[in-house]
Amino acid sequence: MDQPAISDYGFLSDCRSGALVGRDGSIDWWCPDRFDAPSVFARLLDPDAGHWRLAPVGAGVPGHRVERSYLPDTLVLRTVHHTPEGSVAVTDALAAEIGARGHELGMNSPAVLLRRVEGLTGRVRMALDVAPRPDHGLLRPYLHHQPDGAVLFAAGAVLLELRAEGVPLRAGRDRVEAEFEVAAGDDVSFAVAYGRTYGDRPVRLDPATGLAETVQAWQAYRETHRYDGRYADVVRRSAVVLTGLTYTRSGAVAAAPTTSLPERTGGDRNYDYRYSWLRDFSMTLRAFWVAACPSEASRLFSWAARSIGRVGDDPVPVLFGLEGERDVSEHESPHLRGYAGSRPVRVGNDAWRQRQLDVPGEVVSAVWRLHDYLGDTLDEELREMVVGLAEQVAGTWHLPDRGMWETRDAERHYLSSKVLCWVALDRAVRLAPQLGGRGDPRRWAAIRDEIRAAVLREGWNDQVGAFTGAFGSPELDASALFLPIVRFLPASDPRMRATIAVVERELGTEGGLVRRWNTDPAGFLLCSFWLVECLVMAGERERAEALFERLAGYANDVGLFSEQIDLRTGAQLGNTPQALSHIGLINAAWRLTDPTTE
Repeated sequence: MDQPAISDYGFLSDCRSGALVGRDGSIDWWCPDRFDAPSVFARLLDPDAGHWRLAPVGAGVPGHRVERSYLPDTLVLRTVHHTPEGSVAVTDALAAEIGARGHELGMNSPAVLLRRVEGLTGRVRMALDVAPRPDHGLLRPYLHHQPDGAVLFAAGAVLLELRAEGVPLRAGRDRVEAEFEVAAGDDVSFAVAYGRTYGDRPVRLDPATGLAETVQAWQAYRETHRYDGRYADVVRRSAVVLTGLTYTRSGAVAAAPTTSLPERTGGDRNYDYRYSWLRDFSMTLRAFWVAACPSEASRLFSWAARSIGRVGDDPVPVLFGLEGERDVSEHESPHLRGYAGSRPVRVGNDAWRQRQLDVPGEVVSAVWRLHDYLGDTLDEELREMVVGLAEQVAGTWHLPDRGMWETRDAERHYLSSKVLCWVALDRAVRLAPQLGGRGDPRRWAAIRDEIRAAVLREGWNDQVGAFTGAFGSPELDASALFLPIVRFLPASDPRMRATIAVVERELGTEGGLVRRWNTDPAGFLLCSFWLVECLVMAGERERAEALFERLAGYANDVGLFSEQIDLRTGAQLGNTPQALSHIGLINAAWRLTDPTTE
């Protein structure tokens, strides 16, 4: 089997889980219970790990052409197949709850995949192949015909029910296959609904009604959100993607809906991103506010505060499960061959065990943003959390850690971690009047200034002529671009101007991308958008605009970004769609709209 490119996939979401559908009409990834649950379709990671293909017979032969687009302001995907015999449109969606509107989207999603085939011209013969493989491909289901013609797939804890309108279903040993003809004006629909063997049964949802309701739910949701800045079209698309990555029941944002898509094809840097990272917290909060989504920002914050709980001596984990689970221990799945042979395939992420000194800075900065945006007095839990995090930073900032990129080798004194320790105490000092007399802002301010002095002394490398990735290291790191964004130093400072220039020269590429470090094999989209922000803040608006537009061009045909871009081919790499890439775009667009924004 030829492995589809990562950019070939479109993203479906019901704000509970996500699915990926390829240009070839195959749904190759779906974890129906929630984003970080076991999959039932995982052909993305192994040809035998489950899929649902719906496409013209012989698709991919000469004369077959595909056009795709999302219905406006939705994650409902319409794919038009043009064949020598005629044209058909396939509309795919993860169903919203009937009647869900506004911020109800995703609260009670029924876990139903909907697919509708419409004949446009001529007569096209279609092929259906539904082959679920629950539990990340470990299980092959039993099939049971239902009296009304539906087929039930049963394996382990999973029940899936396939229903069709107008097409008889033929059950094989562990899959359903069918061929049918669609003429101009014909309309055929399918639904696969998820249920539990020992819990709720699959929801029976009329496909036509479900699709119409899902479109209305998404469009009604977006009508309540306005963005008046520059590059409105791409910002709105990225805002829809961020909404689609939000697990509505808790407010957490998944970093991506996938696991183990490689940073380098054939490599082993393949990680599970189906969790929510606190390190991304302030950036995510800012992106939600920029895209005029205050409700999401507030709910995300509530999730974080509850997930952290009372702050003690133990480091706050960098990531949590979508309902606040702390232990998301990692294991490998050796039965899966990996995307394009990229192994191992990992489930879980052991970065939760790492010491990450930057996490409190992201969280306290987010509290500051929330207070700045809303002007509300902090409640008791938030006061206690800010004080606890500030005290933790005051006592641990001098320790080494794993750094922003979660290295799995030795701990170091990473520049970005020290700067975010400074951020934590700086924002805590600013919040002191809201803390009800708690904490010790005078001591915090003294330690904050000590951290700043250490960063300026130890983080700057005279030989390189720039701030480098770790104290005493000559190695450049694009995380230095974060300094002006968090207001540690203005972009106009001579040291910062020099750093921006060196990073752009040594880590930048002809295509406008920025690598994280010298040996990084791919361009990292978030860092590239950071460079846009830095150029704006340094007064180089025209260069920033040109770079932004080049970076926006790395999206796939339906506006989705993965994490990284192959420098040789321009292909997307890493888990997709990647929240941080879309967050970077939103924040860079707003910086171009309002350079003074904090």
